[in-house]
Amino acid sequence: MGSGGATVGRANMAAAGSGEEAAAAGSGEEAAAGADGGCPAPSRAQIFATVVDTFLEKLVAAGSYQRFASCYRCFYKLHPEMTRSIYDQFVSQLQASVKEEIQEVKDEGNLEQLFNSLDKMVEEAKNKEEPAWRPSGVPEEDVRSAMVPYLLKHRSYLRKVLKEKEEENRKVAESVLAGRRRIAELQQLIQARKRAWQAISKEQRELIVTFKEPQ
Repeated sequence: MGSGGATVGRANMAAAGSGEEAAAAGSGEEAAAGADGGCPAPSRAQIFATVVDTFLEKLVAAGSYQRFASCYRCFYKLHPEMTRSIYDQFVSQLQASVKEEIQEVKDEGNLEQLFNSLDKMVEEAKNKEEPAWRPSGVPEEDVRSAMVPYLLKHRSYLRKVLKEKEEENRKVAESVLAGRRRIAELQQLIQARKRAWQAISKEQRELIVTFKEPQ
């Protein structure tokens, strides 16, 4: 089993090197396509998929069946067909495991959307004539140039929110004053009706007294 672990280790090293070669090749192809103005350059998601496929191909090639059989020579001599079956299952499970883990990384990191956003940013930058931002070498100025626009934008947003809140408070205050005026009007109406009722009640009492006076 020790020699088998060494074989897998060498396979991983070879596959890692192939991944870097594929990434470099993908970047070179993209740059060449952009410079020639011919076929559109592949997206970063496609380049990433190509790197993964190349990695798996090199991984399988580095851990070939011959090397696998040489690591388990005694077992291979006794059961060659079973050795081949075990190797095929090992390779299949290894590829499936690597693809599953890479897919989990892509899902957790939202790589598809990030790749697409980066492609869009690069495409939009091609149409810009102004030079791209570069650090000046003075951290204070770089931070100021990056933070000031953000702070100004945030200040404008806060002013807008404040204005909206002030307008909302003004409407609430007007509504409260209108409610108070309505209450005052109702109180006056109640007092007026009370006085009118008291006057009518007084007249009724006087009329009753008049009727009760002796002739």
